[in-house]
Amino acid sequence: MSNTLIVLRQQLQAMANPALQQSSQRFFKESVKMYGIKTPDVITLAKKSFKTIQDQSKTEIWQLCEQLWQSGYLEESFIACQLCYLLRKQYDETDWSVFEKWIDNYVTNWASCDTFCNHSVGTFVERYPHFVQQLKKWAYAKNLWLRRAGAVTLIIPARKGLFLPDIFAIADILLQDEEDLVQKGYGWLLKAASQAHQQEVFDYVMAHKQAMPRTALRYAIEKMPPELKAQAMKKE
Repeated sequence: MSNTLIVLRQQLQAMANPALQQSSQRFFKESVKMYGIKTPDVITLAKKSFKTIQDQSKTEIWQLCEQLWQSGYLEESFIACQLCYLLRKQYDETDWSVFEKWIDNYVTNWASCDTFCNHSVGTFVERYPHFVQQLKKWAYAKNLWLRRAGAVTLIIPARKGLFLPDIFAIADILLQDEEDLVQKGYGWLLKAASQAHQQEVFDYVMAHKQAMPRTALRYAIEKMPPELKAQAMKKE
């Protein structure tokens, strides 16, 4: 696995684009370490790498993912996310503590958070639905990335119409969070839920719009018809 990591980093360095590295910083409030490589190219590299290690144990691949996360590089985090997702059929309940550790210790930006949570963690929660209760605990965390993760993990399940009571419970916890990236996270979650439950989400927004930050409100109603948007945005 150490050789795999060396080869991956050599390939990333060869693909690095300083101009893209600089221009990509505008998408983040915080300074983000990156090589400057387009995401589809990073995912292609991750899939090629997986073919060389797919016969290794999950524990060994988790160790490789941990080393990738530890680097702090955006692209290495994306590779870790992709390798993890490619092992989704092997997930078991013991993996939760591993995933939680990665978010709490290594996630430092919205892109890594969303890439990991939308796919790997979301798939895990669909398979083991009782872990949705852990997302509510994340929503109370001091770490803003755990709080955002508590919401964005359910984006894809929400689009399928799943977990609606839990989604509202998470939104309740995060309702007046001061971090705009958390506001955007639960607003996005409500927007995703509105695809299958438009009326229920609209009713929730109307009941909470006096307390809900405008950032979250705008995200939540983005996919709704103009007349519902107008009602939601109208100041009382």
